[in-house]
Amino acid sequence: MGGIVLFDGVCNFCHHSVQFILKRDKRGYFKFASLQSDIGKRLLDQYHLPHDMSTFVLIDNDKPFIKSSAALRVCKYLDGFWRFMVIFRFIPTPIRNIVYNFIAQNRYRWFGQRESCMLPTPEQRKRFLD
Repeated sequence: MGGIVLFDGVCNFCHHSVQFILKRDKRGYFKFASLQSDIGKRLLDQYHLPHDMSTFVLIDNDKPFIKSSAALRVCKYLDGFWRFMVIFRFIPTPIRNIVYNFIAQNRYRWFGQRESCMLPTPEQRKRFLD
C-alpha cells in the first residue's frame, strides 16, 4: 500500500521536505496530503491524532508515526544514503523530539510560509491525496 505523509501545506520548510522526499522516493512508496486538507483532517481523526500543524505525520502499514519518529521512518524508504539515517532511532524519542520541536517552533521564522498549499506538478499530482 505504501505510506502517507501528512505535512503543513503552508510551511516552506515542509514544502521543501516533500520535494526532498519526492526526489528520493523513486519507487513511489509515499503519497502526500496536507494537514489542512479534508483528507488530512480525516486521517488525523481516524488515527486519534491532534490537529497540530507543527507535527509531521507518517501513516505506514496502518500505523501512525509523528515528529522525529515519522521523519526517521520516511528515511528508511528513501534512495541513497538517507536510509542510513534510521540509526538515529536508537536515540530515545524524547531526546530526538527536543531537536524536532525546536525546528518546528522556528520553521516559519527561518523558512517563511506560503499563502496557500503547494501546487504539485502534473507528474507529482498522482502522488497527492487531496
